[in-house]
Amino acid sequence: MQDVRPAAVAGMFYPGSKAALAGDVEGYLAAAATRPAATGRVPKVVIVPHAGYVYSGPVAASAYARLAPARGTITRVVLFGPVHRVPVRGLALPAARSFATPLGDIEIDQPAAAAARTLPQVRESEAAHAHEHSLEVQLPFLQAVLGEFKLVPFAVGDASPRDVAEVAELLWGGPETLIVVSSDLSHFHRYADARQIDRATVDAILALEPDLDHEQACGATPVNGLLLAARSHGLRPELLDLRNSGDTAGDKARVVGYAAVAFCAEDDHGRS
Repeated sequence: MQDVRPAAVAGMFYPGSKAALAGDVEGYLAAAATRPAATGRVPKVVIVPHAGYVYSGPVAASAYARLAPARGTITRVVLFGPVHRVPVRGLALPAARSFATPLGDIEIDQPAAAAARTLPQVRESEAAHAHEHSLEVQLPFLQAVLGEFKLVPFAVGDASPRDVAEVAELLWGGPETLIVVSSDLSHFHRYADARQIDRATVDAILALEPDLDHEQACGATPVNGLLLAARSHGLRPELLDLRNSGDTAGDKARVVGYAAVAFCAEDDHGRS
């Protein structure tokens, strides 16, 4: 068992050097911070994409920029992302005790992980995490905006939305806990078709309808699970950005869709 899960997609999905990575992330965040927000509330849950930064970085940054006021308050991030390489039943926690990126190591929240392992749908799988990018690409953004925090990362495989919702409820916490759901939208449609498909998907998310399929979103299972949890907690969704790789990288022949959605509580603090 590795104590540290090394960065698997540094140099591919995002820059491999600390200086280049920090510069890219700060650039995306700075650009996103210039866009007006519907509210000043800090999200409890965000849905963000997980492609290479040149494609989805600007979209993801629109959600992460909203977390800046909570630096020092958010000390735990519960992260859900779909598996792409290794099938797994249920939700998998890593065997490692920390995750590494070029920006430094992030410690796994061991008490939270131990609590999650009491649920029958949660298991441990080093293989599921070893090369999974859907979780890893979120970490540099989180490090940039939050500084120090502990991580509870779940690689979501063959599970039901209620399985995911149950894990989220167990670890819901208060203002110290942020929940991040990693998902892209439609894959490899023509630009105009993708825009139509993804707009319908986002409309379902904004209506808190937990019935997405994996043609609409590769992370449909964790998204649906968090929509169930958002409904039970009375969270209000806000669309922050909706684009595709044709908008960000230029090729409109076969595109992948990306959205950033924030879920905030109705109260003035927005973190319940």
